[in-house]
Amino acid sequence: MPTDVRILRARERAAAPWANGGGVTREVAAHPPGAGWDAFAWRVSLADVTRDGPYSPLPGVRRILTVVDGAGLELTVDGTAHLLPGRYRPFPFPGGADTDCRLLSGPVVNLNVMLREGRAAATVETVRGSRTVATGRSPAHGGDGDGDGGDGGDQAVMVVALEGCTEVCTEGRNDPVVRLERFDAALLPPESLTDAQIPVGLRTVELRTDGMAAVISLSGGGAVS
Repeated sequence: MPTDVRILRARERAAAPWANGGGVTREVAAHPPGAGWDAFAWRVSLADVTRDGPYSPLPGVRRILTVVDGAGLELTVDGTAHLLPGRYRPFPFPGGADTDCRLLSGPVVNLNVMLREGRAAATVETVRGSRTVATGRSPAHGGDGDGDGGDGGDQAVMVVALEGCTEVCTEGRNDPVVRLERFDAALLPPESLTDAQIPVGLRTVELRTDGMAAVISLSGGGAVS
């Protein structure tokens, strides 16, 4: 597989407890790598939420939340309640909003994508079966509900296995790059697909899953590494 594809194993992530005791967060990846809360352009994480409570405000950050385990939750964002029952339904909202969470029936696990407004944009899609996705140049994002800010440019793709097994292939010959188990991820920057590996003008990734996976397309924020 291309050497710049990053394989991010779930077992290698450290759990960071929340200050309010309501759960823990495990960072999948951020850009720039290792960036803190005040410096990231984008950040992807998985959070175990064990009880109701408010979210910490993050002014200037756009959030996309997807419940990936558990019965779902209700988010109240600036006084408006949004019912998110079940799993695999991405929900975007402003990080600076006054937000409170109520669990519908027990703990949940959330996939969180955070985007610095004006620096990065993203879309989150849940996929079952086979799918072809693309890296490379992306158009500017604007108000489509799945991302905010950013000026287009190079687009990276992150694949997160949510249930079952997921295989990712970048060479177009049905050769699996890697086998992802639950909550493992693969980050494919635009540079992972070169004209030496695939026909000129095509920059595609083949995704196969016998369960469910999330495909996160990330643009802006500078080069992904």
